This record gives sequence, structure tokens and C-alpha cells, in this order.
Amino acid sequence: MEKSLRLLNNLSPSQFLAEYWQKKPLLIRQAIPNFKGLLTPDELAGLACEEDVQSRIVKVVDDQWSVDHGPFDEAAFSSLPNTNWSLLVQSVNHHLPEAADLLSQFNFIPHIRLDDLMVSYAPTGGSVGAHVDAYDVFLLQGSGKRRWKINTKADLTLIENAPIAILKHFEAEHEWILEPGDMLYLPPNVAHHGIAEDDTCMTYSIGFRSPKAQELAYAFLEHLQDTTKLTGLYEDPDLTPQRHPAEISAAMVKKVEAILQKITWNVDSVADFLGRYMSEPKPDITFEPQEPISVNDFISLLAESGLQLDLRSQMLFSKDNFYINGESLNVPPIIVNCLQTLADSRKLDTTTYNEQIRQTLAVALHEAYNAGYVQLTNDDLC
Repeated sequence: MEKSLRLLNNLSPSQFLAEYWQKKPLLIRQAIPNFKGLLTPDELAGLACEEDVQSRIVKVVDDQWSVDHGPFDEAAFSSLPNTNWSLLVQSVNHHLPEAADLLSQFNFIPHIRLDDLMVSYAPTGGSVGAHVDAYDVFLLQGSGKRRWKINTKADLTLIENAPIAILKHFEAEHEWILEPGDMLYLPPNVAHHGIAEDDTCMTYSIGFRSPKAQELAYAFLEHLQDTTKLTGLYEDPDLTPQRHPAEISAAMVKKVEAILQKITWNVDSVADFLGRYMSEPKPDITFEPQEPISVNDFISLLAESGLQLDLRSQMLFSKDNFYINGESLNVPPIIVNCLQTLADSRKLDTTTYNEQIRQTLAVALHEAYNAGYVQLTNDDLC
């Protein structure tokens, strides 16, 4: 609780959610005192050279914007100008174990809403332009300084033909310079413009996903397609001659309507959909399977080592139903509390449990372990 209070400018999580979350911005000085970041600019550039890392370099020259997408090589960085560019690396929490500790300070927001940790580096003048995001974001300053300008009532007209969405007419309503450890919370659709004030500027963006209503509707209909089973055929033994053979009769419409009304769902159906859909990995995420082991070997390992989720894994639950990376787990009641702990804290000390619980855990998580979704605590997650 002490960390959350400091992180939220001495507001309790309940106060922050009631007064600011999805309502209005909040500037927090020294949210994490003397925070210097989790990696250096060179280390961030190294990540941007990896094949499985999403990264971009955004440049602006004479008001002309350009975007290059990674992976990059060393030559790409050596040819950059001294100012007016930014390197952005997505999902750093999938590659950096230390990011889990940082993100754990935001556990007052449900895990289902977490998108990723994006880290950016920019020399003096570096920016991605004035823009809006369709998600909640906490902008935590690492090394260096960044000037943030915001407007809660901005004109959302975009610059035509720009490679990224940049606002055409942006005027600052508020303006601050953030130093290491300072943080700015912004709800969705608040226009903001961040500009590096020096050559050491690194910003950590903790983003929280807000799916579009249309996205949820489309995905839920796909879910129903996979889970709905209707029997029988369309039948019309009472068919009579029609004046227009091409006409869709009112009788047929009524019969098909009756069939479609058999498609039903309830809150449990929606919870099951959310568990699968919201834990589904992004298309660019892949897992490296472990060397397959037997359930008995897994039981033995759990007596010696605990478990932790792979950095890329998302684990959610609703009541006694558990989901990991879009898949449902078969969870006996005896281990529900254990798996809630694993989902909440992303790690579990299995060495403290009795043999029966370890056996049940091993059976429930055996396939997830072999698939690389969970790791032993002494495994290398890098």
C-alpha cells in the first residue's frame, strides 16, 4: 500500500480510481523517487535489433515526419542525426525480467487491462508529435527530462498523409517538465505532446488496453460460433405456392428468426469469452516449448523449484475458471487458491506445498509448462 500511495501522489488506489481513472490527467512528482530506468539507451537499442522485438524510429525534419520499423542494425543508429528523433520499443516487459517489478506497482489496475510497457529514448528535440491514444497510460520519466504538453479539448484533425497519427492543430492547455521519477497519468483521448529536453531522455509508458466496442462484439460473435451447437434443419412442411418465387417470404423469416433465437449467452459465457480473448497473445508473440517432460518428472521439479509465468504469458481467472494465453485450464478446487496466487503475482513457491497439491498442480500445468507458458523459478527467462 505504501508504494501505491507514493506512486499515486498520496492518493489511495480507491481515490485515484474514483477521481482520475478515465476522467482527468494527474501529474505525480517523484512517483518513484530517483527512478533511473531499467536499461540504458544502448541496451534499448540492442533490444531494437532483435527479431522478436517491435520497435520504431520516428524522425522529423522540417516538419516532415518519417517512421522506420525494426529490427534495426548498428548502422541504422550510427547514421541518425544528433537531434529530433525517437526510438520506441514495445512490450519491453516481455524481454526484461526487471519490468515485472515495475509493473507490479500498478496492480491496483486489473491485469486484464494491461497492454504493455513501452520504453522510448530520444535526444534533444526528439518526439512523436502531438497525438491521442485510445488507452490509459502512465508516462514515467527515467533518465533525462521530457517536456509534456497536454490538451483535454484538442482539435483531433490529423496531418494529412503523415506516416503516424499527428494532430494538425495542437495548442497546449497545460505544460510540465518531468524529471527522473516523475509521472503523468493520461486517460484515453487526451491530446499530448512529449519533447526530449536533453540527450539522455528515456520515458517508460505503461499502457492499459481499452478494446473498441466493435472489436469486442466481433470477437464475441466468433466465440459464439465456436461454442454454439444448434441441432436440426430448416423445415417448411407447410410451404405454399408464392406469387414471386424470388421473394423471401415472411414465413421463412419468422422460422429462421426462431432458430437464431436459440443462440443464447449469459454472464458465464461472457466471462469465458473474456478469459480466452483478453489473455490471447498478440500475433507477434511466440513461445519456445520446453524439452518435454513427464508429469512425474514435473512433480519432482516442483518440490525443488517454484513456478513463474513466462514474461510473455497472461494468466486470468473468473471464479474457478482459469485461462492462460487464450487457453482454458482444468483446475480442481484444491489448487484454486494456488493458481490465483500464480495469476496475481506471476510466481508461486510450490516447494511449500504438500505432495498432493504439488501433484495436482503438476497435472493442471503440465501442458502449459511444456508449451513454455510457465517456467521453473531457476529457469532463465531472458
